Amino acid sequence: MSPPFLSICIPSYNRPSELHNLLASIDCSPAEVEVVICEDMAPKRDEVGPIVTAFAASSAYPVHYHENPTNRGFDGNLRRLVECATGEYILFMGDDDLFVHGALDQFIAFLKQHRDKPYVLRSYLTEHPDGRTEFFRYLPKSQVLPAGEATVAWLFKRSVSLCGFTISREKALQFATIDLDGTLLYQIYLMAQVCLMQDSIYCDIPITHAVQTFRGDKPMFGNSEAEKSRFTPGTVSHDNSINFTKAYFEVTAYLDKQHGTNLTQRVRIDLSKYSYPFLSIQRKRGIGSFLRYAKRLETEVGFGCTAYFHLYKWALVLFGERVCDRLIGVIKRTLGHTPNF
Repeated sequence: MSPPFLSICIPSYNRPSELHNLLASIDCSPAEVEVVICEDMAPKRDEVGPIVTAFAASSAYPVHYHENPTNRGFDGNLRRLVECATGEYILFMGDDDLFVHGALDQFIAFLKQHRDKPYVLRSYLTEHPDGRTEFFRYLPKSQVLPAGEATVAWLFKRSVSLCGFTISREKALQFATIDLDGTLLYQIYLMAQVCLMQDSIYCDIPITHAVQTFRGDKPMFGNSEAEKSRFTPGTVSHDNSINFTKAYFEVTAYLDKQHGTNLTQRVRIDLSKYSYPFLSIQRKRGIGSFLRYAKRLETEVGFGCTAYFHLYKWALVLFGERVCDRLIGVIKRTLGHTPNF
């Protein structure tokens, strides 16, 4: 039997019901894909196995289920999925994400038309608690992204969401490393290694739905040995947010040292220009707490380097997250895609 074209790779940690919903949303041709799940020694492991077994028995998709003997953490589990997959391309999905109905076959067709591109920036959508749907479209249309430092810096923030992250399995294996475990940004590292040297492409088909369970303020990170020194499980605290943001620059420093690039400065400026989500995640804790957090982003992380950061900060202080979210949504709908400053 020939290997599948696409491996849908799912890192599973303590979300059995969400995993069930994700598996149920896979609706492409079974001949094109395999489903690979690595359960990462979570408390609810005993609930995950039966869900995967039932799905494998009732669907036509090849399913490969692995249980890690120890908790590898987010980055280590992604690397394990790459090792277990056999497809030409890997498509990562968070275990709380979903596929958009009917879009996966379209995306597979797009991949086959552009097999010379080892990385694909996907479009996706999310639904807010008030029912609004927000589309994350980064350009007006699908287009090639030229190899190099400028493209990689632009891709850093736009590639961070795991849902639909798509890369050549061969390249992901080639650049495997444990050096950045604990950053929660292994996918960004893989993207950068590939896109520094080869052209990539943006696909303007919303293929996935990011459910954003982080808004429930109960993150799962911080349980592996590599993550314990950085993250405290169960809350989106100031320290957790700051340490996650600093991890971007741990990745850029690693790449700058290896390639002689200037990604750290480029990425710092780009993230500052698009720092609204880094700020807004802490606005619900009150103005005083928010301003203390914003000051840390400015001084510890260096996000005060553009006027955009200060605009977002004071808009959130004056109007709050809900109003600002709505305004940004209006701007994106008017343009048809995310603004590019």
